Amino acid sequence: MLWTRLSIQLQKHRTQHSAMMIYISGLVGFLLVLTAEARIGSSSELDFCSETEQCLLFDSICKTDGYEVRDYGNVTWVWTEEKSYFMDFAIYPLFRRLFNYIRDFGIEMTAPVIINIAEDKSSFSIFGMKKNTYTMSFLMPAEHQANPPRPNDRKVKIGHMDAMKVYVRSYKGLMSSFLYKGEADALSSDLDSAGANYEKDHNYAVGYNSPKKMFDSYNEVWYVVNGEPVCSSSEEMG
Repeated sequence: MLWTRLSIQLQKHRTQHSAMMIYISGLVGFLLVLTAEARIGSSSELDFCSETEQCLLFDSICKTDGYEVRDYGNVTWVWTEEKSYFMDFAIYPLFRRLFNYIRDFGIEMTAPVIINIAEDKSSFSIFGMKKNTYTMSFLMPAEHQANPPRPNDRKVKIGHMDAMKVYVRSYKGLMSSFLYKGEADALSSDLDSAGANYEKDHNYAVGYNSPKKMFDSYNEVWYVVNGEPVCSSSEEMG
């Protein structure tokens, strides 16, 4: 009789323990979803993000005459890459692949579109030009952050970007190799003058407008911060 009671109590304890573990697992999953979606919000919160309903949000750390420092949370993107001598040639096949993905699954367009530009470090070049790797990413909307549809195109991937701080320089005009290169060089020069530590082997070309908008587009250049950002002679943001 005693063994029967002990067995019943043990079974009851195991059931309660299992229920508690399921509850904790569900709670952790729920919190992870909140964390993933926390940095995506209404376009009304950003003056320069007006063509989509959802935009990638951020905390502004400081602003100087030459750049802004932002803090971005971790988010999920869909991405694809292409090697090319010029960003202008890479943009359209990259955009077409990603646009086909969101169209096929009925996913709304978001902003910004980012292009990670990784410099070719090999010695091979043609007339002094090298093929860089251009990785374009579309931000997954909040409702697809936790479980985005699996791409049918093998060149299209789902990826997660960890939280990061970036140095940002904005400019108006068509996102072209010529304009982007000048702005990226200007930002790099400002950062070097300020003694900033940042990832120099790659940067991001960032666009907030449709490729069909030929004039007065709002674009940015990002360099990823290493260590603590430099905000000297700046306006600290609260």
